[in-house]
Amino acid sequence: SLGIMSIIGLITLAGIVVNNAIVLVDFINARRRENPDLPVRQAVLEACQVRLRPILMTSITTIFGLLPVAIGYGVGAEFQRPLAATIMGGMVSSTILTLFVIPAVYEALSRLERKPRKQAEEQAV
Repeated sequence: SLGIMSIIGLITLAGIVVNNAIVLVDFINARRRENPDLPVRQAVLEACQVRLRPILMTSITTIFGLLPVAIGYGVGAEFQRPLAATIMGGMVSSTILTLFVIPAVYEALSRLERKPRKQAEEQAV
């Protein structure tokens, strides 16, 4: 069920996911600024290689950190379990999203960005 604790878990999860994605995209942009001749795919691959470990560490430590809350018992455990379950489950899927989908979307959008520039340059000549 989607209770208040699950909603709080979703908000927390969204913050973690957005942070991971922003750091990855920022790293790609920094690589492209440092070397403008670097192909987009190469910048994306380098960023994914460098950021893989920090993203995995964030996800794994979050999941293991919430494990006691997810299996906990005692006063308030029935309220805390949905929060932990939401964040733990979401971290697994969001890690895959961050490592595979975000780079693919970035590369696809960069291709779309280059097409109008090329057309504008051809029209100017």
